[in-house]
Amino acid sequence: MRISFLLFLSFLFAFPCLFLKTTRSIPQNRYDSIFSFGDSLSDTGNLLIANPLSSVIIGKFPYGETFGRPTGRSSDGRLIVDFIAEEFGIPLLRPYLALHFSSGNGHDFRLGANFAVAGATALDAKFFYDNNIGLHLVTKLSLNIQIGWFKEFKTSRCNTTLDCADYLGKSLFLVGEIGYNDYNYAFLSHLTVKQVRTFVPQIVEVIATANRVLIEEGAVDLVVPGIVPLGCAPAYLTLFPSPNIEDYDPRTGCLIAFNELAQYHNVLLKNALQNLRLKYPRAKIIYADYYGAILTLVHSPQLFGFQNGAITACCGGGGPYNYNQLIVCGGVGSKLCDDPSTYVSWDGIHLTEAAYQFIATGLIKGGLAAFTSSPPFHTLLH
Repeated sequence: MRISFLLFLSFLFAFPCLFLKTTRSIPQNRYDSIFSFGDSLSDTGNLLIANPLSSVIIGKFPYGETFGRPTGRSSDGRLIVDFIAEEFGIPLLRPYLALHFSSGNGHDFRLGANFAVAGATALDAKFFYDNNIGLHLVTKLSLNIQIGWFKEFKTSRCNTTLDCADYLGKSLFLVGEIGYNDYNYAFLSHLTVKQVRTFVPQIVEVIATANRVLIEEGAVDLVVPGIVPLGCAPAYLTLFPSPNIEDYDPRTGCLIAFNELAQYHNVLLKNALQNLRLKYPRAKIIYADYYGAILTLVHSPQLFGFQNGAITACCGGGGPYNYNQLIVCGGVGSKLCDDPSTYVSWDGIHLTEAAYQFIATGLIKGGLAAFTSSPPFHTLLH
């Protein structure tokens, strides 16, 4: 299932520079808590609680099949935030909205909370309705609302300025990925790449503002991911095909224009984060390159054990990419693969647990995917 020893050796000798910085041993007690914000790449159950009818698919099999049960995660198993929590010995984050349905004293949430909501956008819902692209909105629980939840949460978890500074100073903030759905909703509303490009700066500004607010609230260590290569998603390849062969990357088969849009977003985001570093030198802000990590898998999926490739979904409604908007994963007529760990894509939009583990490992420990954070993640630990 994973690469053979001989293949590994051949890769090692062909690309020794990738291994100059090997995986690092991460102190298990560096963080006492984790706070996560974003969309379905990070949501561990908030949408399922907030709107169970609209999220019925992710609340039932085969979602969660590797995890052991459906949890509201948009995958077969764990997400990047789950692997990060495990690395630091922190229990998997409970969705923030579960706090309102818990009869306990909230002790679980002392170790952090997940504010991410599947379907969430960086921009508020008003933007989409004002621009006549709100038809496909899954939720109105945008990044700004999630930040508001955190402020409410903070007031219930620390009593004094000193107490809050100590608590949040020992916390890791994972802010994103967010923005994926802003683009999804726009393209589903038939906007062109050229049209969508015009509001990329607004999306990035909202993300930067959210990080600024968190820093001013007491966050010190923040990991901010960029968005993924949109043009490599089976959903995009199915929904937005081009009759022109030159619109596809000859090496990967991905749609070039959508990937260029994602790169533009990520360049602006990195610039915005650098401005925050200059304004708040005490904060440690890491840019996590999800785009580069996923593109690595798209370029050489078999090398990393994904024998069934990166642009065909494990679970979906058939077709060349096993994605069908009318026959979603888990729906009547959908097809489920035998082994999700051999696929990068889970349902055409989200990734498998195995792919998320690859990204998380590269982010935290370096090694093969050492380029996936800038500056390196280990700089947070000193």
